[in-house]
This record gives sequence, C-alpha cells and structure tokens, in this order.
Amino acid sequence: MPRGFKQVDVFSAVPFQGNPLAVILDADGLSSDQMQAIARWTNLSETTFVLPPTDPAADYRVRIFTTQEEFPFAGHPTLGTAYALLQAGRQPKTPGVLIQECGVGLVPVRIADDGALGFRAPPARFEEMNAAQLPLLHRALGVKPLHAPVVADMGICWLIVRLETVADCLSVAPDASALDELMRLTRCNGVALYAPHVAGGPADYEVRAFLLENGLLLEDPVTGSANACIARLQPGEGYRVRQGTALGRDGRVTVVYENDEPWIYGQSVTIIDGQINC
Repeated sequence: MPRGFKQVDVFSAVPFQGNPLAVILDADGLSSDQMQAIARWTNLSETTFVLPPTDPAADYRVRIFTTQEEFPFAGHPTLGTAYALLQAGRQPKTPGVLIQECGVGLVPVRIADDGALGFRAPPARFEEMNAAQLPLLHRALGVKPLHAPVVADMGICWLIVRLETVADCLSVAPDASALDELMRLTRCNGVALYAPHVAGGPADYEVRAFLLENGLLLEDPVTGSANACIARLQPGEGYRVRQGTALGRDGRVTVVYENDEPWIYGQSVTIIDGQINC
C-alpha cells in the first residue's frame, strides 16, 4: 500500500549539506522484518517508521532502523522525523513542542522561532575506557587523545575521544581492522572525535564520527547522539559544532544548556516528498 514518505536532510538548512534520513510517515501494520527490509533498501544510515503512540503524553511513536539493526534512540532521526511530521501538517498536542516516544522513553523536541528543532539529550552512562586499550586506539586512529576516552551509552553507544586540535581531528583516517577490534572490546557502535576550533573559527568544536556497518568503515556526516553524548560530558556554556567537513558537508549543531540539561538543535530541509509502496 502507498504510504507517505519523506527524505530529509538533517542538521542543515542547505540541501545536501547535512545527514539524510528516510521517514515513513504511517508505518502502522508493518512488521519488524518489513521495517528492516525497507531500511536495508533505502541504504541510509537510518530509516524511521512513525506509529501511533502507546503513551498518552506522546504525539507519536518512532522506530529507528539502520541497514542492520534497530536502535532505541538516535539523534538525527529524532530531529528529522519531527521535522517531516511538522512538514506533513502534524500539530503538536502542546504548542511549540513535540513529544516523541521511542526505545528510551519520551523525548521532547522543541520548535524554535527560526524553525530549528532541538531534542533534550537523554541520560547517558559513562565509563572511562580501559587504559590497556590505548595502544589499539592509537593504531585505529593514528592520533593520541588529549584526555582518557570515555564510553558513553545513550541507547546507541559511542567511544568519545577528545583531540587537541581541529587539524588532528581532520587528519584521522581510521584503520578499519583496528577500529573493528576496538569497537568489539568497548562494545560501542562507533567512535566520535571532537576538538576545539580557535577563537573566531567557523564553530566552537569540530566533530567526526565513524562506524562499521556490514564490515565497511563509514563516516557519519552529522551525528545527533554523538553530539548529545559529548554535550553531557561537559555541561556549562552552550556552543556550536561543525561536522561533515571531511566528507564535503557542512553540518551544523547548536548545543544549549538549561539547568545543565543539554538540548541539541539543528535545521532540516526536505529533499524528497512523496509515497513509498510497502
């Protein structure tokens, strides 16, 4: 049957500069296997499926699939799904905020005056990486971290690595074999690198994120969950992030703190608007 479908570019107001997301606007009646098959077919980092909420406080429920598995939460799918629903005419129960129900519970998504959307970062569990794994990290990345890396679990698990300079960050060309071993040992889905820009730079931080899917090394253009984990590591002043530079993208993330709670904001734009037969 034909269902509403959108492909949106997340963390950019400029087409083709952010991170693409496929959204099936009415997935009621689709099985988990069907959703996984559709996500494999779209071949994007994530595809989302909108369903009626089970919690009366929520505006909608979403299931998030990669080409390989389902995630309980992910950042750019959260903002992209909310944006797609608003563009399709969905009205929030509470003006100015959508409540998303997903695998980690209820996630509020605010609607800013400039059209940007922002989600409150879910809680995360942090654990310092085993120091014995540092030589493997160096082999995987080719650079040494500024501080001890941290394993951050927010439904999706990231190994967070702070580097000294943006040049260090942009120079990284990961070794896929070593990274695969590191991800297995740390039980992480990927590794997120970040480094500060100099004063007056294009942003406050540069971020890069790498994953392995179907045995292939991939760099994620712009990553909401990784940025949310980084934001929870350093509560304080808000800041701006640039991500995707090494891929020829120009993704932009804004982090805002309210009572030490980080909110992750970004713009989105619709690229494809139509129907999918599934």
